[in-house]
Amino acid sequence: MKKKISIIGGGPSALSLAAFLDTRKYNVTIYEKNKTLGRKFLVAGKGGFNLSYAEPIESFIQRYTPSFFLEKALLNFDNTALRTWLNDIGIETFVGSSNRIFPVKGIKPIEVLNAIINDLKRKKVNIKFEHQWLGWTENEGLVFSNGETIQSDYIVFALGGSSWSVTGSDGSWLDFFDTKKIITLPFQSSNCAFQINWSEAFIKQHEGKALKNISISCSNKTKKGEVVITQFGFEGNAIYALSPEIQKALNHKNKATIYLDLKPTLSVNDILKRLQNNDSKKTSEVLKKELKLSAAAISLLKSLITKETFLDKKKLVDVIKKLPLEIIAAAPVDEAISTSGGIALEEVNQYFELKQLPHHFCIGEMIDWNAPTGGYLLQACFSMGVYLAQHLNTK
Repeated sequence: MKKKISIIGGGPSALSLAAFLDTRKYNVTIYEKNKTLGRKFLVAGKGGFNLSYAEPIESFIQRYTPSFFLEKALLNFDNTALRTWLNDIGIETFVGSSNRIFPVKGIKPIEVLNAIINDLKRKKVNIKFEHQWLGWTENEGLVFSNGETIQSDYIVFALGGSSWSVTGSDGSWLDFFDTKKIITLPFQSSNCAFQINWSEAFIKQHEGKALKNISISCSNKTKKGEVVITQFGFEGNAIYALSPEIQKALNHKNKATIYLDLKPTLSVNDILKRLQNNDSKKTSEVLKKELKLSAAAISLLKSLITKETFLDKKKLVDVIKKLPLEIIAAAPVDEAISTSGGIALEEVNQYFELKQLPHHFCIGEMIDWNAPTGGYLLQACFSMGVYLAQHLNTK
């Protein structure tokens, strides 16, 4: 007689798990609280549907925080394996100029989702909608909002994080794990905007403008890219990737200091030579002409340093290369692209099984790990699902 695997949640990690489970060996059922699967998956596709990122797996793994947690899953099912699987179910992909991996032009997110669902149907995976999980019975049975209770040989939770609550990903399940004495961490915004107290004059003139080809550092991490100046603060890829470091500082000090390098392609000496070799008396003109700094970048410098420093070429070079800015808060969780927090890493083993609840597993964004934008979050969710499926197939 087949054993039963129950999957709670219908996001990317749940779908890849179900797709790779051996349904000749198991009866597999997905329990989804919404009326459809993959709502957050579809929302992610609205801004350009990148599924992963094309880079060597060794450097790929290092993008995650902490990197060791996902290493085995990513090595087992990497970005190339993801493309192969998608191609096998009818979704051809390509690598864009930014190295991001997309479905070929014309393929919409709903078509990718439907291809995966059709694959599940071919494999006889059962899908039950409007089944919101509400905890356990006394003998570890699963309780659902419609009054149904079930027993299962293996239970896999894929409940998501706490961003995009409109999709059903609201993190409300945390309390159920707390009752089992499983350590959980509050959800925090990741890949989000961060708040800066701009001067009124600066933000009035430069709101909505981008600082391009810069790098930002926080703690021991540096990210090149660009940010957009907003009324709230900064948003964009260069700041998103520093979410773990910024949040750690905010948690400890209620503030975080970041450092902008407005000209990361030039050394201190290179910049100093360009400034000293120019006879113009107007520093702003020199910065614009010799360093190609934008009006927003020059204005930012002026708003943060004294006139004396601005006019002293040696001091000015130092702040161009390391301009400090204070962050005072992160955007609310529901405005974030993703979240950190959830099930503490020490609560699961290498196969994501809860140490305190044998045969219960947690995968996806509900565990406390972090990924930058660019397809890394989706890739990790897919990889976790496949890795666990292959482990369970050996049982």
